Amino acid sequence: MTKDEIIEMAIQSSMNYRIFEDEFYSGNTDGVSIEHLEAFTKLVAEKEREACANICETLELPDWPDKVRQPLAQAIRARGQS
Repeated sequence: MTKDEIIEMAIQSSMNYRIFEDEFYSGNTDGVSIEHLEAFTKLVAEKEREACANICETLELPDWPDKVRQPLAQAIRARGQS
C-alpha cells in the first residue's frame, strides 16, 4: 500500500490531511504523522491477511485438499513480504 493510497483512505474515512505538516487530524485526534498511520495500516493489513490465510487452511471442502489450501494460505501471507 502506497503513501498516497493511505492518505486517500484516511481522507475517505473523514480524516483531514495537512499537506505542509504531513499529518492527519480529525475531531478526536490532532497531529497523527503519516509514519504512524503507515505503521498502523501495515498492522491492520497483516492481521487481515492472516485471517484470510487461516480461512484457506481450515476450509472443509472435499474438492480443496491440503495441497491446494496450504499454497493458497502461503500466497496470502507472502503478500506482506513484498
